[in-house]
Amino acid sequence: MSTGHDHNAHAAHSTTPGGVLVADAGLRLVLGTTIASAGRHSLEFTVVGGDGTPVTDYVEQHDKDLHLIAVRRDLAGFQHVHPVRDAAGVWRTDVDLTAGVWRILADFTAASIGRGVTLGADLFVAGEFTPEPLPAVSSAVTADGYTVILDGGLTPQEGRTLTFRVERDGAPVTDLEPYLAAYGHLVALRSGDLAYRHVHPDGAPGDGVTEPGPAITFHATAPSAGDYRLFLDFKHNGTVRTAEFTVSAETPPHHGHHHHH
Repeated sequence: MSTGHDHNAHAAHSTTPGGVLVADAGLRLVLGTTIASAGRHSLEFTVVGGDGTPVTDYVEQHDKDLHLIAVRRDLAGFQHVHPVRDAAGVWRTDVDLTAGVWRILADFTAASIGRGVTLGADLFVAGEFTPEPLPAVSSAVTADGYTVILDGGLTPQEGRTLTFRVERDGAPVTDLEPYLAAYGHLVALRSGDLAYRHVHPDGAPGDGVTEPGPAITFHATAPSAGDYRLFLDFKHNGTVRTAEFTVSAETPPHHGHHHHH
């Protein structure tokens, strides 16, 4: 760690990962309620501008004006849903909630600022809460009868290639279906503060190059060392499935000494 004055303080701030702040870039995430009961819950929320009025002008990203992630703070119960907005700017969607504290992450581009923002707010769900430990690091997981194998890892502040290979009954899946204009959709959340990274895959369906499986390739950079949960959504036989991985980002050993003056 460097000590003393950080001449990159401003640059460091501008690369703060999404989802940690409830308000950013003059916009604020306002949940209809911050307290809910367990079970299926109709979630209402608005994105409010500096003048206090809900934002109604969005720029579409990945086929949607807004992506909503609901995840319990222990990184269990991940859901990626697509709310519907009314004319007044109120968003609504159903989520399945268990007892505990949930993080609600809204990922969108507002036309007024022309860049992507992810805001996060806490939702408290009543009931008996049993936190789950972070699952062990593993390069192969199962999801709904599919096996997904991860090749590659995360390195702090350094781009890495992550390739996911989808198999079913021991055979590669070669007919993945497009989901959100891609064959896979990847979200990374940092354990400890749920800093959010939405990762875009290489290529696109119909570009004449990208195969519909078994491999889906992404490029990702971890904002820091530490543990992350990766959530890969993929669509097959008309159903979206989610494969969940724990990955540890470790700083590679440095050779030689580098000093900033």
